[in-house]
Amino acid sequence: MTEPLDVATLQRRLAEFAAARDWQPYHTPKNLVAALSVEASELVEIFQWLTPEESQRVMADPGTAHRVTDEVADVLAYLLQLCEVLGIDPLAALDAKIDRNERRFPAP
Repeated sequence: MTEPLDVATLQRRLAEFAAARDWQPYHTPKNLVAALSVEASELVEIFQWLTPEESQRVMADPGTAHRVTDEVADVLAYLLQLCEVLGIDPLAALDAKIDRNERRFPAP
């Protein structure tokens, strides 16, 4: 039976994957941030020369949709690993940031 998907489960799977390959020494905050930046840039590259209208339809093409989905997964994987290494609860961090933004930018 598969575990339900949640942040902690995914972080554990990523940690187990890295541990099985002895990659932990390379998963420093500096390296994870660099990898995150590279993966985010690969996501940007897909959209780089699209018109706004084309970007709205990017998931309609199965090949492009697959590339976008893979890059989103890579970005999320490195972000979750970074949060794990730094002891950040990503959901709590996002919740707190939304709260701050609601105060900074009140709805009209």
